[in-house]
Amino acid sequence: MKYPKKVSNHIVSWIDKYINESGVKGLVVGVSGGVDSALTSTLCAETGKDVLCLEMPIYQNKDQVSRSRKHIDWLKSKYPNVTSKQIELDKTFESFVSSLPNNSSDKHELSLANSRSRLRMITLYYFSALNNYIVAGTGNKVEDFGIGFYTKYGDGGVDISPIADLLKSEVFSLAKFYNIITEIIEAEPNDGLWDDNRSDEDQIGASYEEIENTMINFDKNDNLSEREKEVLKIYSSLNSANKHKMDPIPVCKIPKDYL
Repeated sequence: MKYPKKVSNHIVSWIDKYINESGVKGLVVGVSGGVDSALTSTLCAETGKDVLCLEMPIYQNKDQVSRSRKHIDWLKSKYPNVTSKQIELDKTFESFVSSLPNNSSDKHELSLANSRSRLRMITLYYFSALNNYIVAGTGNKVEDFGIGFYTKYGDGGVDISPIADLLKSEVFSLAKFYNIITEIIEAEPNDGLWDDNRSDEDQIGASYEEIENTMINFDKNDNLSEREKEVLKIYSSLNSANKHKMDPIPVCKIPKDYL
């Protein structure tokens, strides 16, 4: 990234302008212990507006909880406008699961993982409505517009997306610019939705660096190595399968002479 200060100032100004024009009082951000939510919450804090950081563990890995707590403590030490709450969702999730019929489908585990994300979205919007805040999304460009690696109406259910035009490498660049704690920057990306703690790379089948390079060079398919061909296939497949997330919701238009 050539001009991290210009980029960060632009994003902070954009967030600030949106808040001022919409008449809300502040922002709520879900903090997971990953670099995307760490950067988003920092950029929101830079506006000087009220920022509520929510930790929402559901059988969460201890390392993720530790990183999110350290980041929030770091934010609070730098920005007096930042507050936080930890909302334990284990019992809420257990109650939801216990109400479901027994299911041996191979989609059962994925459906439950997505349900965790949607429970967090509900929690974010509870505090959003309670405080007249807006929900700031934490998705980056690779996830949101490349492979659709997020949960529809889960972490994809947001009011604004401050970093959705930043590639993953650019997220890391801005995180380093803000001196976000090294432990977060060096942590293996993980969405925290699975009991076995599988990483994002395990789920995608490729690293963010590989996916990002493919996304940037999508039209340059000459002289690819076998691995590059494999990643291109992964990217194309996910991009196609997740169009329903990335495209606007289809609306059935009624012919005027029918009405």
